[in-house]
Amino acid sequence: MSQVKQRKQFKNPIWGLGSFQALAMFRRGLFYTFLSIYMRNFLGLSVTATTLYATIPMILSVIGQNFIWGPLSDKIQKRRTLMIIGEVVAGILLTVVWYLHTIPSSKLVAGYIIIIGLTVIELFWSMSNIGWSALISDLYPSKTRSKIMGWLNSIGGVGRIIGATIGGLLYGSDGWQYEGWGFDKGALFIVASGIMLLSTIPMFFTQEGGKTKSTVLNEETSQNQLNDNPVLTIDKKIIHQIYLIFVFSMVFINFGRNSIATIQSQYLTLETGFAVDSITLSYIANVNSIAVILFGIITGWVCKKIGEDNALLVGALVGVLSLIIYSLPVGLPFIYGANIGQGISELVIYASSYMYVSKLIPYEKRARLFALYNATFFLSWGLSGTVMIGPIVDLLLNRGHAEVFAYRMSFVIAAGITLIGLVMFFGLVLHTRKLKIRKEIINLF
Repeated sequence: MSQVKQRKQFKNPIWGLGSFQALAMFRRGLFYTFLSIYMRNFLGLSVTATTLYATIPMILSVIGQNFIWGPLSDKIQKRRTLMIIGEVVAGILLTVVWYLHTIPSSKLVAGYIIIIGLTVIELFWSMSNIGWSALISDLYPSKTRSKIMGWLNSIGGVGRIIGATIGGLLYGSDGWQYEGWGFDKGALFIVASGIMLLSTIPMFFTQEGGKTKSTVLNEETSQNQLNDNPVLTIDKKIIHQIYLIFVFSMVFINFGRNSIATIQSQYLTLETGFAVDSITLSYIANVNSIAVILFGIITGWVCKKIGEDNALLVGALVGVLSLIIYSLPVGLPFIYGANIGQGISELVIYASSYMYVSKLIPYEKRARLFALYNATFFLSWGLSGTVMIGPIVDLLLNRGHAEVFAYRMSFVIAAGITLIGLVMFFGLVLHTRKLKIRKEIINLF
């Protein structure tokens, strides 16, 4: 009888996942920290137009996750495979996008080619995103997920620091090259593409994920325990309602705090404001990452100690306060402090919300329902900026208001949106406690 030789795998999947996360965040720090100012300052797009590189691709990402890759992943029970295919295809296409955007003589047209190109690429990145979310839930029980997410974000923070530092050098505003050189001549595109291809290597040595005998056994055991405990006998419709209200509150929390993601670097580089160069901008971004690294080590402990619902409330509140600081006429040291707050807020919100929602999702619907949850993150990085923040800044500028004032007003609005989500989730927490729904409830609908 012939035997199939199995690929050697990491005994602990954290090695593969951590390596992938570090490289993924390296690429994001390298590329996206500076893309907005390239499109605004070098290509000359409006503030609203610069948000489109996050909005349109993210819309396609959500469509891909919810209607293509999520259902496909649940059907074939493949997670790692989708991640590898998505990263390889996206990595190749990113270099193609750079070449295409250099062809037209019009800088405005070049900017829209980048937006269209990133939109096509995001369809394949969404394969990787949904595979990542489902894989972590497949490999780790709910009680350890917040700890794992904290560690992975800390590891990713290291990668983001290195990426942002190198990106600041390659962008070219410190005198050795002209501002925007790294994007214009392709260095940032090509390095980011190479990192995406490199990130697939550790995944070949990581478990596939999906439904296995052990996951089925764990799910059945959990369900039997729920059935045997009258305290936990709760209508599945109630759990479904909790899931939907939770996702709706996350829309406001994420849309608020991330609505300024594409314009924040523009604000910091304003000649009438802080006027930071690309190197200083990388330092500011790295302070955020350092906060993620240090706090990520204890995030799991914090979520377990105070509960993921309380942790999410605290994370959202810190996010609101950080946005308020950005809206005030303060010095650069306060901006560094606000970025520390943003890093902690992002980490706590991501880890605690993931742990919260993962308890509500059964494995047979894991990819599809995680796709809806992921949509609150992915759409928030662009859509709210395009439909609200960007137009408001452009409107104020067109009416003759100072640039600094226009951008500061955007941070006030972002803080207000985040606060709405915070209040909404706080109401949900009070409601579930009134119903005596315990945190251990998992996989009920």
